[in-house]
Parts: sequence; C-alpha cells; structure tokens
Amino acid sequence: MKLIVAIIRPHRLQEVKEALSDTGVAGLTVTDVRGAGRQKGQVERYRGSEYSIDLLAKSKIEVAVADEQCETTVEAIRKAAHTGEIGDGKVFILPLEDSMRIRTGERGEDSL
Repeated sequence: MKLIVAIIRPHRLQEVKEALSDTGVAGLTVTDVRGAGRQKGQVERYRGSEYSIDLLAKSKIEVAVADEQCETTVEAIRKAAHTGEIGDGKVFILPLEDSMRIRTGERGEDSL
C-alpha cells in the first residue's frame, strides 16, 4: 500500500477530487495548509501600503491506495492539478505499512 500526499492550489481541488473519483479512489482527506516554495509568495496592496505574503494558501490531499493503483492515482492528480505555472504543487508517495478500518477491524488493502 502507498500513502499519496499532494499539495495543490486550492482552486484545483474540485478537479482533483473528480479525477480521483474517476480512478476509483474511495476516500481522501483534505486539509487547508499554508506553505512556501519556488513561488516565493506575493506582494499585495492594502490601503496604499505594500506587504509581502510569503506563505501561500494550498490544499493538502492524503490518499491511501493499493500498490497497483498508485501510478494511475498520481497521474490523475498531476493532470487535474496542472496549470503549467510555478506553484502547481508537489506529490509525495510514501510506503504504508498497514491500515485498519475501525468499524469492522479489517486490515491492509481490505480496509481501504
């Protein structure tokens, strides 16, 4: 099993959710996060004053999938989140040792 963690632009979240649903991903967790990378923030103006926003709003998606689903899931996220601009995000793929469904006690891929 793999845990896929994707950091994406918030306005691309709906497209990514739909793409994941189309690939058969049953569940996901979404968290609103802030971060900095190559995008280096933005300069905003408020009442004539300039100020720098160096931590930008992003959405973090976490999905647990079976090994054979990993590449199709990652590719679905990449295609749905892609705008071609700096700041599109990152996808991290981590090994997932085990999981358990609390309601039934099922473990491993059966719990997904």
